[in-house]
Amino acid sequence: MPSSAPESPTLTAVDEISVSAGAALQGTLTPPGDKSISHRSFLLATLATGTTEVRSALETGDCGHSKAIAAALGCRISYENGVTLVDSPGLRDLSEPEAELDCGRSGTTMRLLCGLLAGRPFPTFLTADPQLAKRPMGRVLEPLSEMGAQYLARAGGTRAPIAFAGSQLQGVRHELKVASAQVKSALLLAGLDAHGETVVVEPGPARDHTERMLIAQGAPLTSGITDGRRWHRIERLQEPLQPLSLTVPADPSSAAFPLVAACIVPGSDVVLRNVCINPTRDGVIRVLQRMGANITLENERMEGGEPVADLAVRSGPLTATEIQGAEVVTLIDELPIVAVAAAMASGETVVRDAAEMRVKETDRIATTAEQLAHMGAQISETPDGWRIVGGAGLRGADVHSHGDHRLAMALTVAGLVATGTTNVRDVACAADSYPGFFDDLRKIGGRISPLEAS
Repeated sequence: MPSSAPESPTLTAVDEISVSAGAALQGTLTPPGDKSISHRSFLLATLATGTTEVRSALETGDCGHSKAIAAALGCRISYENGVTLVDSPGLRDLSEPEAELDCGRSGTTMRLLCGLLAGRPFPTFLTADPQLAKRPMGRVLEPLSEMGAQYLARAGGTRAPIAFAGSQLQGVRHELKVASAQVKSALLLAGLDAHGETVVVEPGPARDHTERMLIAQGAPLTSGITDGRRWHRIERLQEPLQPLSLTVPADPSSAAFPLVAACIVPGSDVVLRNVCINPTRDGVIRVLQRMGANITLENERMEGGEPVADLAVRSGPLTATEIQGAEVVTLIDELPIVAVAAAMASGETVVRDAAEMRVKETDRIATTAEQLAHMGAQISETPDGWRIVGGAGLRGADVHSHGDHRLAMALTVAGLVATGTTNVRDVACAADSYPGFFDDLRKIGGRISPLEAS
């Protein structure tokens, strides 16, 4: 541990922090288990008959809701030698839950459940906290209604809470207007209950964790490419799916924050272990390398059907780039921290085709621009992204995450290279995806402490 690392108590329960620039970041970290894969490990375990073994999953925050809902549907959750065991009766024998299913702030939980529950023969009620209740659900509910799903939802069928009546589904062919792993996943899960074939056609690349896991479970799923567009065909489930034994790799979206920190804090030399480098998720690595970042992939391997590597990163100068088109999907959640890197790079970085950020936990285009501008960044909003003129540096300021875990972490990293002190408010939400984030940064030399009450 670097000598500069504070020895103060954990920052896990702290909601306001003070950050300042200091020594270089040095050491090794293993970011938490991948959030997308963790959600699916719990939810897709409900489909299989028998006991699914899950190692290294993210089990708190958003993913905790997926795990609790698996239990509410009749699965038995237990723990043995550090392994989470999900014992399910199988898709056809899931139980009607005794209460509402609380999705918390997790859009992944809610959207995947819409597909999983639409064809169940019993009613279910999905609730959300106020933040998730503002996010759009119509793009998953509308195609499910084409399959015969019967539901009620707020705001004309577009917002949570959502009630499913229990329906018989019919397979359809659906062409997604916007690439979305969550919508694609919901339709494929509904297809396991639908009579006939369900075909989902993608307009561009999106995360493929659901397909990988379903195929490993033995689902009747095939994929291909026709006229340059990827399609997925799934049939009604006839035979029980097989439980898996899987190890969840570290989340590239979470790894992006210490990764960028090591790129921009002078003198840094950091290794991030066991990071998922799935080609639908590695956009932040490719973009940073294009900007000149010194990132090396070491010990590349396959774990549980997912490509994994250790990332060795050293600080150095960055130059501006353009991010647009299909590449955006591969780093949509990492764009707030990429904006911090762009503010420290020479030249003008332009981000386009990222309007999806406006319907995340916050309007991330607006909130990221607003908060980084408080720190002196030359960043301007566009309808679908930003223009960021880097190189002028950042200054300490009072900033606020607005309850968005990605923004809380991005602003903290910005504080590590800002002159003066940065006070970041409402940071406990970082635990939604990276429990222990602030403690991890301190382990490798980050100067972070609880903000003293004034």
